[in-house]
Amino acid sequence: MLFNRFKHCNLTLLLCAALAASIAVAVADDSSESAGNSRSKWVCDSTDLCLPEKEVLSAAVVENNHHRFESQRDCRLSCGKYGSIWPMPTVECTLSNERVHFDPWKVRFNVVAPNPVTTQFLRETNRLFVSNLLKECLRNCTLGSSKEVLVKAAVNDSSLLLDWTTDEGYMMVVRTTDAVTFVDIKASTVYGARHAFETLTNLVTGSLSNGLLLVSAARVHDRPAYPHRGLLLDTARNFMPLRYMRNTLDAMAASKLNVLHWHVVDTHSFPLEITRVPEMQQYGAYSTGQTYSHMDAVNLVKYARLRGIRILLEIDGPSHAGNGWQWGPSSGMGNMSVCLNRTPWRNYCVQPPCGQLNPLNEHMYAVLKEILEDVAELGAPEETIHMGGDEVYVPCWNHTDEITTEMKKRGYDLSEASFLRLWSQFHQRNLQAWDEINRRMFPSVSAAKPVILWSSRLTDPEHIEQLLPKERFIVQTWVGAQDPLNRNLLQRGYRLLISTKDAWYLDHGFWGSTSYYNWRKVYDNALPVAPRAASNQLPQVQQAAQVLGGEVCMWSEYVDQNSLEARIWPRAGAAAERLWSNPRSSASLAQRRFYRYRERLIARGIHPDAVVPHWCVLHEGQCL
Repeated sequence: MLFNRFKHCNLTLLLCAALAASIAVAVADDSSESAGNSRSKWVCDSTDLCLPEKEVLSAAVVENNHHRFESQRDCRLSCGKYGSIWPMPTVECTLSNERVHFDPWKVRFNVVAPNPVTTQFLRETNRLFVSNLLKECLRNCTLGSSKEVLVKAAVNDSSLLLDWTTDEGYMMVVRTTDAVTFVDIKASTVYGARHAFETLTNLVTGSLSNGLLLVSAARVHDRPAYPHRGLLLDTARNFMPLRYMRNTLDAMAASKLNVLHWHVVDTHSFPLEITRVPEMQQYGAYSTGQTYSHMDAVNLVKYARLRGIRILLEIDGPSHAGNGWQWGPSSGMGNMSVCLNRTPWRNYCVQPPCGQLNPLNEHMYAVLKEILEDVAELGAPEETIHMGGDEVYVPCWNHTDEITTEMKKRGYDLSEASFLRLWSQFHQRNLQAWDEINRRMFPSVSAAKPVILWSSRLTDPEHIEQLLPKERFIVQTWVGAQDPLNRNLLQRGYRLLISTKDAWYLDHGFWGSTSYYNWRKVYDNALPVAPRAASNQLPQVQQAAQVLGGEVCMWSEYVDQNSLEARIWPRAGAAAERLWSNPRSSASLAQRRFYRYRERLIARGIHPDAVVPHWCVLHEGQCL
């Protein structure tokens, strides 16, 4: 493809030749193999290392290995049980050592789906698949003589529902005859089929000549270990332009992550347009150019859904709510947020600027309900909301006269127990509003949706059962790996999302006394297991479903669009394999697949951080 651009060149022949030479150099530099190694044949040895034939020490290995591959990436396609598939399949995976040399423009698709909506979804998936294939080309994708590749994708479910109950499994079989390569994909839902297409791109690499190489035969049966595989992105501390959010979604799709937890507002800023309450954005955005319109959010949700990703919005409260709420007094609605921008900040919050919603202001609840209505309109009928609930600073309320005076009038004392009850009532009222909104907007959805809260003092085991019913609240925990909270909440029957702060907080290592967690630490972070059921506890099957999955978290106090991608990737991909496959093995056995995964991100326009010297990628087994 690169050389097709020359046919319209109006420069002199000399300039055209120079341009061709410069692009050829760029293509060679982008290849994963050095110039010397690219002329060597590669072999997969008995320890699943891909090595240049001339560097293999044992002549017997070379003699017995009749498969010679043209490049390291070609070898890596089928070296080892999972080749270069990321995340690794969970049920079955067999891969051939033979290759099909093909032209991506000669791939043909046959979609079998129950209705026009699912058919159109799969056609869009096909388009994205071809786009990703083209990015694997090292030189010209076009081949004069190429096998035809026929891909058939069949799904059974007519729904586009995507939640914790969605079947994302798939079966894929690749087989090759003398004339044609057939790829047969079967899945219950369009999302399972989408994941199969993602896996199919992992069975392809660019040829050192033209065109692409595909594993000639394969059988992959796969399904995720956890239904919630997420990445939190904070766009309130530092605004993130939509282009970078779309890139984040593209990288998530490549990793089979399926939830973007959008922490869109905080005390720092309120960039999201609320059509029913425009004052929130007017008073809360950093500037008119650093905002997300309602249509921006709608389009982002659609962009994500085509990539098999839910967008879960978080409207944090009662803490982390300041700028955007300051217009109450001038509108005759009183102080909807208290302690707003107060100093010295350490007396009123855990992080500047301060701001905490006033749980005794009825106008605040009315405004918050309108915000929740806007959020409900953005998502699908099955989608829920994250209500925040972390880091409530009781001294803020306890030093606000209008709150303490009203509490005394209502019979509260000013003990911690009273403030916890007030805090719990805040969430209960918003849950009632959320239920009312959903009954009105989506009358066909009969079951009430659970909502998500962060772990906090409110979710401590000694309080939670009196304050938050387990049927309605899912707890996202952000404690350390050794903290007993997860086990204690599981014993009490609560459903959990795990964000282990000493492994999955990607902002750590760049501020205070926090530590940086490399991809190995991220990968090896195992999720908690529910304790064995006793006679008076939940059945074992029900307990196993209590851990819905987890999220890696990119808080943005110390990151903006200039460093976002390198800070997240490829480390979030390590968590993606943990959440999809829940492997029993450590990161050491996954490293070579992980390096290839990173190279695919680069090919797709993502800018992941480096994890080893490139020499170590080229010389497998000689560094770690």
